Amino acid sequence: MLGLIETSLDDDKAQAVTVIELRGKTTIADHMVIASGTSSRQVVSMADHLLEKLKAKGVQGATVEGLSQGDWVLIDAGDVVVHLFRPEVRSFYNLEKMWGVAMPEPIGMHA
Repeated sequence: MLGLIETSLDDDKAQAVTVIELRGKTTIADHMVIASGTSSRQVVSMADHLLEKLKAKGVQGATVEGLSQGDWVLIDAGDVVVHLFRPEVRSFYNLEKMWGVAMPEPIGMHA
């Protein structure tokens, strides 16, 4: 399922995709995927496409929150939890830091 998620996000031009291994750290999931979209519209579109692909693959019971606003969408697909953010919101919450992973440098912000 992780490969399907990564491919879907890549197809939708997600930025700064980070995969965090959660096995042995928590029981909520095996992996956490964090990615950014350039706008609320792109975040919602990425989430919609991912949900369609998960359903087509037979993944049942995936839940989603935040789809109506598009600032931060959470998809719980069981073994994998996906967080899709607008860049500003992602920087504010900095989930990577909570899990001891460096947050990727924003696109277009290289020195």
